Amino acid sequence: MTVQQQAPTDAVTEGGEPLEVWIDQDLCTGDGICAQYAPDVFELDIDGLAYVKSADDELLQSPGATTRVPLTILKDVVDSAKECPGDCIHVRRVSDNVEVYGPDAE
Repeated sequence: MTVQQQAPTDAVTEGGEPLEVWIDQDLCTGDGICAQYAPDVFELDIDGLAYVKSADDELLQSPGATTRVPLTILKDVVDSAKECPGDCIHVRRVSDNVEVYGPDAE
């Protein structure tokens, strides 16, 4: 009998570290591009601003709230950060909070 390995569900960097994403609502323009690219992670609220969602699809409205980036949609989340007109989407490593995609990425 062989053991089957499951692919990780959280996005990881080349070094194997998990990633998370957050939105700075002070910079959000409400264009909704993020929700179009990655609706499993982003959603516009009644106030017209974008927020991240938990793995349970709960809208996380507290300032600086983060959610893990699913590996299956990492490209969509990265594209959201690149295309965001407000430059408000930040993707960072969980281990050290270093931004790897977004306006503050090195």
